[in-house]
Amino acid sequence: MEIDPISAWRRPGILNDALTAGLATPPLSYAAPPDLPSILSFAIDLARQVGHRIKAGSQNRFAAQTGVDEKKNSVDLVTETDQAVEKFILEKVTEAYPEHKFIGEESYAAGKKVVLGNEPTWIIDPIDGTTNFVHGFPMCCVSIGFTYLGKPVIGVVYNPFLDQLYSAAKGHGAYLNESIKLPLVSPPPVLTSISQALIGVEYGSDRSPEVMDAKLRSFGNLAGQGEGKSMCRGMRSMGSAALNFCAVAAGQLDMYWEIGCWEWDVCAGTIIAQESGGALFGSSSTDLSGDVTPEILTGRKYLIIRGVPAGIDGQRALAKEFYSRIVDWDQN
Repeated sequence: MEIDPISAWRRPGILNDALTAGLATPPLSYAAPPDLPSILSFAIDLARQVGHRIKAGSQNRFAAQTGVDEKKNSVDLVTETDQAVEKFILEKVTEAYPEHKFIGEESYAAGKKVVLGNEPTWIIDPIDGTTNFVHGFPMCCVSIGFTYLGKPVIGVVYNPFLDQLYSAAKGHGAYLNESIKLPLVSPPPVLTSISQALIGVEYGSDRSPEVMDAKLRSFGNLAGQGEGKSMCRGMRSMGSAALNFCAVAAGQLDMYWEIGCWEWDVCAGTIIAQESGGALFGSSSTDLSGDVTPEILTGRKYLIIRGVPAGIDGQRALAKEFYSRIVDWDQN
């Protein structure tokens, strides 16, 4: 039986289940469960502060035409704003929650490796969609995720250029701009087949021949008609994993698939999508329980499917159909 990572220590009625699952006593270093409403409020305020810095960084970068470096290749970019924003977030989180762990994209790139465990942990992407940011394309955001007992429980994604803030806390629903409950249409429309789906996909930063071959074959299998398989309605590339997850949460995309992004790209979006009724699955070889374990969250293979009237059984059926169409590969 799956134990809710937050309510396990608050609901006496499930103490025996917690004992059975080996979760009866949280580690002493964080025996008190996190105060989710307080942390969510902090994360929302922090995201808005960061948004101002991202917009200012964009204006300054275009004025000076400086501050862009490559990490792995010419499509894997980092800017001075990425680094400054992550430093700002780390300082604010450390000041407010000195006992919490921190995983950030730029910290990881600089060599600071933190393994996701049970401790309260912030998982941050200072600018998700850096290539969009560099080109002035307004589909980029700050992604602020928070995990407890290895699972996402708070997520805030803010696109300052469109002033769209997505947020969620475990058990409290998902919202756009703190007032519009997600998904945007409820109950969600019927979705029983790939042929009814608008699917988010990305080219990603790995453009090696073998990976590009697998991606393009997968795209063709989804969009093309043949071998008795119907084609999907369309595919979209937004250039931001976090915003793709939020589009699924809103019901604007029916599903989103990518191999190669990281936990900081998807942590916040995962809980936002889950709280709107969505289900996240890992690689094609994993089970379809919908349980987001640390292995799924850090596994770099993600298929998120929006809420459907048939619930998790309907989402599993869609995942099986989807996996029958795509070519899987191991991402380095």
